[in-house]
Parts: sequence; structure tokens; C-alpha cells
Amino acid sequence: MDSEYIRQARTFAEQVFKNRSFEKHLFHNFDHTKEVVDAVGIIGRHATLSADEMESALVAAWLHDVGYANGSKNHEEASAQKARELLEKIGAPSQKVGVVTEAILATRMPQQPTSIVAQVLCDADLYHLATEECQEKSSMLREELRALGTKDMTNEEWLNSTVQFMEGHSYHTLYGRTVLEQAKQKNIKRLKKSLRPEISFKKYRKLEEEVEKLKGKLEKEKVLKPDRGIETLFRTTSHNHIMLSQMVDSKASILITINSIILSLIVSVLIRKLEENSYLLVPTILLISVCLATMVFSILASRPNVSSGKFTREDIKNKQTNLLFFGNFHAMTVEDYQWGMKEMMKDADYLYGSLIKDIYYLGKVLGRKYRHLRVAYSIFMYGFVIAILSFIIAFRLSANTDF
Repeated sequence: MDSEYIRQARTFAEQVFKNRSFEKHLFHNFDHTKEVVDAVGIIGRHATLSADEMESALVAAWLHDVGYANGSKNHEEASAQKARELLEKIGAPSQKVGVVTEAILATRMPQQPTSIVAQVLCDADLYHLATEECQEKSSMLREELRALGTKDMTNEEWLNSTVQFMEGHSYHTLYGRTVLEQAKQKNIKRLKKSLRPEISFKKYRKLEEEVEKLKGKLEKEKVLKPDRGIETLFRTTSHNHIMLSQMVDSKASILITINSIILSLIVSVLIRKLEENSYLLVPTILLISVCLATMVFSILASRPNVSSGKFTREDIKNKQTNLLFFGNFHAMTVEDYQWGMKEMMKDADYLYGSLIKDIYYLGKVLGRKYRHLRVAYSIFMYGFVIAILSFIIAFRLSANTDF
């Protein structure tokens, strides 16, 4: 996202962080600000911010640490003041100025954001706690505080204070409380592991791998567990396809019945009159042709197509047959079919893939049925009209000849 306010905020931040006073700021610098801006984009999209809210959050992200130019003490107030001055200078509405400054002030520890924009900025400001660079960022902050003469802790003291801070911290957005919180907890475990030198790194690594494998299995089970929405999707789609197929068969049956009656009448009544009324020969042949063609395409529309009904175990292992369609198994033994179904139910990809293929091929069959039915209706509609007109013309010509 880009706007004049965002461009102005970025330019201002670049100018501020180029100052030599930021040489000792190994953590609170332009790189950190850029990371916070990127994090706002991610969290903001998950929080479904409006365009105006996203703009305010991005402006606040660019300006939230510019107050460090005046020193680390009360830098939030200084940043908010600089943001206010910049936005008022470029003509921003007072409402946007208030939202941006409120969000910046909310980053003060302990964070207590009240608006959604402030919540997104606060979570983005501490987004690094949930990344793989968490420990590296922590070390950079430690070196910054040491260089500025603010704090000078031993490694153990720093790790303890970092763990204590992370355990006391809570994310505010839904994305933060779910996705980021899980990743942060993993980082807390890694930091705690660093405080326990008596347990070997290899052992911890092995335990972590086992835990990750178990979590992977749980996540897989969770993903593969049929969801009610997915089940409803498959059920509704299959039902709709079956209803449409029944409609085709019903309409084809109607056409076959009507044309059968017409042919019966032609054979029983009209053909007897042809010897006496030879002028009706061409219209009669035309009408018979129309009825026969209509019946042929109607039968094609409703005619079933059954395959061999056999599969091999190799087909099941290679996922090359769909056991949900009777045409693929009607010639198999019940033991082979039971085995195949059990194998399919073990593999969710195979199972859902079979459901998808079943719906797809139902659609292919429906496409063929409707094409034949459309041709049948077209022949019957236009052909019947032409046949009736030919009868009228034949009668007129016959009347003129008799006269």
C-alpha cells in the first residue's frame, strides 16, 4: 500500500535514522523500523483493516521510533510529537493525526492499545519475538543498551530478563494470539534451554525434533479431519449433479413418449392415406424423420455408459481408480472392494481426490447428456414446425390442383 502520508513518513524516518546519533542503536534503527512496517502489513491483512486504518498503521510504524533521536527516555512521547508535527505540516486530518499518535503512544511498556490500529502496531513492534531471529535481535538490543550505557548485564541475567519479559508479554490481535503466540512460546523454550547447561544440546535437539514430529502428526490429523463445510460442499454438489441428471432423463423420456405417439399415429392413420393422397408423401417422410432423429438423440441423452468394472491392487496403490463410482468395481469381489476402500480411507488425499473426480466425471456425463438433449429439443422444435408447414403447403398445392 502506498499514499502521500506513507511516503512522507518513510522519507522523514530515513532522514532521522541517517543521523550519527543512531550509530550506537544496533536494534532501534531503520532496519527495525522497516521490519515493523512489514509486520504491520502482515498483521493488518489478517486483522482485515480498512484502507484508511492500514494507512494509519503504516504511517505509525514508520514514525514510532523516530523519538530516539532525542534519547531513549520517553521516546514514545517524542515520536508521537514528531509524528503530529509532520502530519499537521502535510495537511493530514485531525482524526488521522489522533489515530497515529495514539498508536505510537500505545507501544510504551506495558502495552495497552485500545484501537485496532494500535493493537496491530504493538504486535508488529514485538513481531520479532515470534521469529527465528528472536535470540539474535535480543543480543542486538543488549549490545545497544550496553553501548548507550543504559544496562550492562551478564549473559545469564540478560537471558533471565528476556524470558521474564516474553512470558509476561501478550499479543493483542487475533493473529498475534494464535500464530505469533505459538512461535513465541517456541522461542521461550529455546531461551530457557540456554539457561540449563547441564542438559546437552544434542539431547534438547533430539527432544525438539520428536516434539516437532508429534506436532506435525497432530496438525496433519487436524487438517485431514473432515470439516463440516467440506462435507456439505461435496454432499450438495453431488446432490445437484444427481438432480440435474434426473431432469435430463425425465425430459428425454417425455420426448421419447411424445414422438412414439406421433409415430404410432402416422403408422396407423396417415400411411394408409398415402396411396390416395400421394402429395402427403414428402411431409410424412419429413415428420417421420424428425420424430426418429428426436428419439435417437433423446435415447443417447439417457443411455447409460458402464465400464469394465474391474481394478487391480496396483491401481489402488497408484491412486489410479475411483472406487466411489460403481462402474469401476461392479465386476470385483466384495473382498477386493473392501480392501480397496480401506486403503483409500487411510489416505486422505486419495479419498478427497476420489470425491473430486467423482463430481468431475458426473459433470462430464451431464455435459454429454445436455448436449444430446439440446440437439433433440432443437430437432423436435424446428423439425416439427417445418413438417407442419410442409403439410400445409402440400394441402394448398393439392387444393389448387383439384380446382
